[in-house]
Amino acid sequence: MSLEITNQFGKETEYKIHLQNQFFFKNYQFVLSLAFAIEGINKNSHLLHNLTLGFHVCDIQYGNWLAFKNPFICLFGKYKSPNYCCVRESKSIAVLTGPSGLTSALIGTLLGLYRYPQLNFGPFNHVLSDHSKFPALYQMAQKDTSIATAMVSLLLHFNWNWVDLFTLVDENGLWILPVLKKEMAKNRVCIAFEVAIPTHAGRYALKVMSVYNRINKSSANVLIIYGDNESLLDLMVCIEQLLIKGKVCILNSQWDLTIRKRYFMLGSLHVPLIFSHHHPDVSGFTDFVKAVNPSTYPQDFFLARVWFMSFNCSDSDSDCVTWENCPHDASLDWLPGHIFDMTMSEDSYNIYNAVYAVAQALHEMLVNQTEVQTMGNRKGTLPSPAQLHPFLKNTQFQNPAGDLVILEDKRKLEAEYDIVNIWNFPEGLDLEVNIGKFSPFALHDHQLSLSEDMVEWAIGTTEPVHSVCSESCGPGFRKYPQEGKAACCFDCIPCTENEMTNGTDMEDCVKCPDHQYANTEGNQCLLRAESFLAYGEPLGMALACMALCLSTLTALVLGVFVKHHNTPIVKANNQALSYILLISLIFCFLCSLLFIGRPNTVTCILQQTTFGVAFTVAVSTVLAKTVTVVLAFKVTSPGRRMRWLLVSGAPNFIVPICTLIQVTLCGLWLGTSPPFIDTDTYSEHGHIIILCNRGSLTAFYCVLGYLGSLALASFTVAFLARDLPDTFNEAKFLTFSMLVFCSVWLTFLPVYHSAQGKVMVAVEVFSILASSTGLLGCIFAPKCYIILIRPDRNCLHGFSDKNHRRTHKHC
Repeated sequence: MSLEITNQFGKETEYKIHLQNQFFFKNYQFVLSLAFAIEGINKNSHLLHNLTLGFHVCDIQYGNWLAFKNPFICLFGKYKSPNYCCVRESKSIAVLTGPSGLTSALIGTLLGLYRYPQLNFGPFNHVLSDHSKFPALYQMAQKDTSIATAMVSLLLHFNWNWVDLFTLVDENGLWILPVLKKEMAKNRVCIAFEVAIPTHAGRYALKVMSVYNRINKSSANVLIIYGDNESLLDLMVCIEQLLIKGKVCILNSQWDLTIRKRYFMLGSLHVPLIFSHHHPDVSGFTDFVKAVNPSTYPQDFFLARVWFMSFNCSDSDSDCVTWENCPHDASLDWLPGHIFDMTMSEDSYNIYNAVYAVAQALHEMLVNQTEVQTMGNRKGTLPSPAQLHPFLKNTQFQNPAGDLVILEDKRKLEAEYDIVNIWNFPEGLDLEVNIGKFSPFALHDHQLSLSEDMVEWAIGTTEPVHSVCSESCGPGFRKYPQEGKAACCFDCIPCTENEMTNGTDMEDCVKCPDHQYANTEGNQCLLRAESFLAYGEPLGMALACMALCLSTLTALVLGVFVKHHNTPIVKANNQALSYILLISLIFCFLCSLLFIGRPNTVTCILQQTTFGVAFTVAVSTVLAKTVTVVLAFKVTSPGRRMRWLLVSGAPNFIVPICTLIQVTLCGLWLGTSPPFIDTDTYSEHGHIIILCNRGSLTAFYCVLGYLGSLALASFTVAFLARDLPDTFNEAKFLTFSMLVFCSVWLTFLPVYHSAQGKVMVAVEVFSILASSTGLLGCIFAPKCYIILIRPDRNCLHGFSDKNHRRTHKHC
């Protein structure tokens, strides 16, 4: 491309800016964007005043040496003499190259020798950013610093965490690979299969064939492909024709839409999602393209070629091409979108910015030269291309579309991306649809915006593909990693009791607080209901009624004994001890009420101590009564000298002494580690049981053990006295009562320790009532029977003498 400049001194000098690229039919938009930009600059009175720009297009051929042929002619003329420019009427000021990075690199070695400013309008290439190899090269495209974040954001949007990865073994591939892996690892996205493809064609084919089976067997339905046009064309053929159909291909912006679409026209067997650099619409470009025709630019050979090929301008009778055979109102907007796109492409936008960048730098350079010449009063000299570099490096301006353009790599802004999907149904439609956008400048959760309903998925489905190694673990489950596999491969393990998860793919279950419990689904903690052995519930009510009835019955028995206190059966076996025993039994029955109802500090302290003291009094009274019986019969035996023990009332001291020992033990218990209110969250699901903690287990078992030793002593003495004469002798009844008492409490111990929660409390209450009832029934039931039902037997001589068999009764 030639750039014509008329300077302020009135001399007209022609400069050249060369646009060098490999020509494809659709690439003609590059020429139009260049022409549009130059016309806009020439009409701008504030930019390059009194100077006019022009351009010259130079086509590039493939091949290491052929690539230099046309650029050599453009720079040095048709004589091809290096270091000498025979083009007197025009001079080159800058060269635009692209879109191929390989082509730009080849030409860059030539242009670097002569310090020609080279502006690459293709995708950003890390090879070309090496200024030691390409000192005169500037890249117009923005860096892909956010491409990894953008791709992973798309994966996360569709919940894809299991992908295949294809990269090239070149500078760009080596740059993107660690960046992409780091971003994927940070967001728990795993690589199912990774292929690093050599750029050499022969090695490439071998590589693809060697991994063909592994690629086909991969369970991932998403492919991330990062590469350039020249190296991955064959890969796209393999993906379309050989690999499993219906996969989603996520491509980077370096893939040329014109080339790649030919490999997505076999029925949309794959879904392409393409990240393309976002750029604003350039006002007036579409109208400019519509107005272009060969009559407007008669010297444009490329336009004539496009026109003749598109509108069939040849004469059928002769092979001559005439303008009369072309439609008079023909326009480029007649062409289908997949042949010629009316909207400015990404590369065309870079050309547009490159022309404005050269114009801005040239403007600054000429202004600077004018100031120097004015101060030095010297004759003006024409600028050389090498003098443009200091101004290009510092170029920063806002183009007519409102975009900020910066040429220096370190100061370039991060790129925003449009997400493009190709609609190809019906086949051949080839419509590029912008389905979303990624902006690194937005807030973290709002960087990706996507219209999911606009995506054309593979034929036969309207839903996004599924690409995960393991299905998500729902609420109530946690992830358990599979040994030897990626982090995305796991099993789902249900949470244990009283643990929950309320999200998906949770690493660990959360334990519910003590006052809460996990529901059966394990996805929520619910508030526990307080539970205790209450008076209102059937069990508590039954036990309370039993305690009251039995205590009332005991009081009635006591009343009967008091009323008939002068009868022989009441006087026998120490009348006072019988009263003490009945009163202690009343307290035994009533102390069970301390175990029922909501526990508090007072009831917790009184429960065990009252129980221990009351039963100690009862059992020690039984022991005293038994000792009394034994002493009474020992005294009546000839030659015995124990009358003084009976007469002195020694058995009566058993009760206070035994009780005092138990009171001492209870005092030590309360002084060291008293009972307190506690909670039990394990016995009943969904309930928090409020109960009394015994405090010191040692003290509790000491009290219980002491009570047990008294009961065992009473049983032993009563058992030894069972065969004594039975006139008013209650030794057998005392023996049987202590047998019942010991049986109840021996059964109580294992049942008590196996029970939990309020059932344990109910067991203790029942044992208290049962053992007390055993004492009451076994000792006093026979006596009440005689007093109330058989009063004829309640007299001194009312019992038959087994030795004399007397039948006469005297009361």
